[in-house]
Formats: sequence, C-alpha cells, structure tokens
Amino acid sequence: MAVIDAVLDRLLDGLLGLGRLLSPLCSLFVLLQLSALVVLLLLSLRVVCLLWSHAQFTRRLRCFSKPPTQNWLMGHLGEMRSTEEGLQAVDQLVRTYSHSCSWFLGPFYSLVRLFHPDYIKPLLLAPASITVKDELFYGFLRPWLGQSLLLSNGEDWSRRRRLLTPAFHFDILKNYVKIFNHSSDIMHSKWRRLVAEGESRQDMFNHISLMTLDSLLRCTFSYNSNCQESSSEYIAAIFELSTLVIERRGRILHHWDYWLNISLKFQGFLKFLLGDTWKFTRTVVQERRAQLLHRGEPESHTDTTGGEEKKKKRVADFIDLLLLSKDEDGHGLTDEEIKAEADTFMFGGHDTTASGISWVLYNLSQHQDYQDRCRAEVNDLLQDRKTDDLDWSAPVCLSVRLSVCLSVCLSVCPSVRPSVRPSVRPSVRPSVRPSVCSICLVSIYGTHHNPEIWPDPDVYNPMRFDPENSKDRSSHAFIPFSSGPRNCIGQKFAMAELRVVVALTLRRFRLTPGGVEVRRLPQLVLRAEGGLWLTLETLDAPQD
Repeated sequence: MAVIDAVLDRLLDGLLGLGRLLSPLCSLFVLLQLSALVVLLLLSLRVVCLLWSHAQFTRRLRCFSKPPTQNWLMGHLGEMRSTEEGLQAVDQLVRTYSHSCSWFLGPFYSLVRLFHPDYIKPLLLAPASITVKDELFYGFLRPWLGQSLLLSNGEDWSRRRRLLTPAFHFDILKNYVKIFNHSSDIMHSKWRRLVAEGESRQDMFNHISLMTLDSLLRCTFSYNSNCQESSSEYIAAIFELSTLVIERRGRILHHWDYWLNISLKFQGFLKFLLGDTWKFTRTVVQERRAQLLHRGEPESHTDTTGGEEKKKKRVADFIDLLLLSKDEDGHGLTDEEIKAEADTFMFGGHDTTASGISWVLYNLSQHQDYQDRCRAEVNDLLQDRKTDDLDWSAPVCLSVRLSVCLSVCLSVCPSVRPSVRPSVRPSVRPSVRPSVCSICLVSIYGTHHNPEIWPDPDVYNPMRFDPENSKDRSSHAFIPFSSGPRNCIGQKFAMAELRVVVALTLRRFRLTPGGVEVRRLPQLVLRAEGGLWLTLETLDAPQD
C-alpha cells in the first residue's frame, strides 16, 4: 500500500508539473478538470487497494472463528460500544468463542481478538522488538502523551525502559508510601466533614480521582496542589480527553487527521494540548533541570519535626530521577522526553489507580462479610502501632485476605480492558499465523471473564485466588497489568497505593451501596455512568 501511494504521489507531481509547462493560454477550467480527474483516479486506486487488502485479510484470517457481520464490506463496524451493553456483548462473545475470533472494522482494519491464556501468552512474552504498540488504539494518544514509554517501540523503547526502571525501585516506592498516607488522610478528613454535615452519599470516582491526582503531583513534581479541596481542571480535562479518544476510535473518518482537524468537537482536544495546564509539566522540567545544574542535587527544605529546625535533603521525586538517569553511554533524557514520561505517569498513575480503588470499595460495599473480614484483619495487623500511618514494611501490605479481595476485584473489574499489538511472528494459535498487517487485541477483560478459565467469572469470589485454587491456573489467566517485557512498569506503585488507601479506608469507614444502579462505562479506564455512589459511615478508631 505504501509503495502504491508513493507511485501515485509521483504521478500526481508529474501531472502538476506538466500543467505548469502548458501554454499560458491553457484554460484554467481544463486544468481544474485535469486535477479533478487525477484526484478521482487516486481515490479510485486507493479504494481498490483497500478492498483488495480487505479480501486478503478475510481469506488469511478465515482459520479464526468469525462472528456474524452486517455484511461483507462493513464487517463488525460499530459493534464495539463503550457502554454497559458493550461489555455484556463482550461477555457473550467470550462465551461463544472461548479462545479467539476474527473482527473486521469495515474494510479498514482486521483484528484477531484473543480471550484465552494459551493464545495471549506467546504474544505478550514475545520480544518487545516484535510486539510493537499498534497505532490504531495507541496512536490516538500520541498528541497527548508524546513518544513516551507507553507509545514508543524498538530501540527507543528499550532505552527508555532501562532509564525509567530505577525510578520504580523498591527504595523509591518506600518514600511514596508516606505520600499515599498523607493524601488518604486529606480525603478521609473531607469525608468525615461531609458525613457530619449529612452528606454521607458520595461519588467514589470523584473523590478518589482527586486523591490519586494529589498523590501523583506530590510524587512526580513535589507539588502541593490542594486539588482535593478545590475543583480540578486537570481531572475535568482528563475525562474529556478520554471521551474524545474513545469517540475518535469509533469514528472511522476521524482516524485521518484531516477530518479530525475540521471537526469542531475535537478543537477542544487541541486547545487543551496548547493550554496552560499542558505547559505545567514542561515548565517544571526546565526549572528542575536548572536547579540541578546549579546545585547538583534536589533542593533542601526545613524540617521542624520535634520543634527543632534542621536542614534535610528533599527526597528525589519522579522528575529528579528522570533528570539524573543516564544510559550506558552517559546520555540522559531530553526535556521533551522527560515531559512525555511525566505526562504518561500522571495519566496512567492517577486514572487507572483511581479506577481500581473505586471498584474495590464498590465490590466490598456489595459484600459486607468480606468487608468485615478485611477490616478485622487490618485492625488486627495495626493494633500495636501508635498511628495509622503505614510504611513499606507495614504488615498490611502483606495481608492475605486483603490481597485476595483486591485481586478478585481487578479480575472482575479490570481498570484497563485491552492490550493491543500488531501481528506477531510467533503464532497465537497452533499452525496459524495472523496476517502481517492484522492487529492482535489481547482482551484483558475477556480473559478475566472467560468461563473456560474462571468458573462464574462475574461473581465476586475471593476464594478463586486462594493458593490452593490457583496452583493449576495459567500464569496468564490474570493479567491486570499485562505481562511480558511490555508489562506495566508502574504496577508496584499502583498496588502499593491501592493497598494503603483501601486499608485505611476500611479502618475508618463502613461502605454500603449508594442506592443507584451501577452501569459500567468502559473508556480508557473502567468508570461508571454518572459516577460510582456509595454511602459512608464513620467508624471510631479501635481501642487498644
């Protein structure tokens, strides 16, 4: 296709050059007719190539089961819906095609949807140089997140991964736990105040998104935003951007930048990218680099603990670590590269974690017996501690019952639903190799809801993660953070925050359903239509 496009482009250039050589007496009308004819020819050839490719993909993927389509040309276009009904359709699809199926988005894209560990394991474990990120699902994030670790490929990805890995070492994460405690304390103080004022019914997504944003701003930039006590333009912008990205995926014409740029609805996307909020990261990176050049280390601050003032070195945050990281040749990341990684860390770190925490609390509110057991375990583990503040060594981080309750929620309600790769050379099915240009969609949601792997996959049953019940299960039956060389680099960060926030919340509050039907809203992360409302009841701290 690329070769044909190149030939057609040269043909068009030649014809336009011929037009310039024509006699000045040549009619402008004739030139316009000639131009229109050339454009029509180019479009016709492109359509023919598109239909030919579609026919080839249909033939090559016929070894995979194919769900019923509208017609041969349109395929399954419009059937992937970001609604509760869309998720129910995925459930039905997995029950019918328990391993995989082919999927055609009109004549434009051909996919192989994978729902079984035996099929997804070779794909996720393949070398990162083979399983690059696909532009159909990830490319739409590029104007937003830049050429970050999430979106880069090949040697660029390998270099970034090596440079970023030290930023997620256990010794670094230990310092972040203090921030998780502090941000949780702020949220819980606000909840107590609202309950005292008679407003015990609250939207978990709203509060927890602000709390995780507060944590991320502190961990990433050492920045106290006070966003939990005031409205956040960043949260509103993230939600709008997520909605626009999902809408763009579902509108084939908007996959081409020309049609996107003339769409009035998407002008807000560009406005945000150029707005003051988006300039924040770049400004911080530049200022912090200047500090490091002059001082050689993070800025110190005054610690007045115990009533005595003393100078104490500020703990390095995410930006510091990226600025100080060097590869084997002594080269570091540029300001733009650091900005891209910081923006990705902010997006992935606050939105996905907020989704996970919210759905954990929702499921525990629906199952009071498990909530009580987890609370009793947390209280028992913390009974000899002088404060509720948790550190990395706190036994709650190793709590068995709490851990399995978190895992089953990430299984039933995974924050991120698909992981997408282009065609992989190692086959995803015995004796079968997808077309070179087809896309492999690893359905995390579909795998977690596959009844062939998980009996009663929709049921919140922590016993499925009991060690005795898990010993014969495939290592890729549970992949909330993906797997293999391109797994989520921040999964330990996310799980540490999730454990701390859930443990402290259960210790201080009882959660019950909010009396509103919950309809899942699958966007870039799993949300709930109209919010996820729960009722809060303040609990007194257990007495020793």
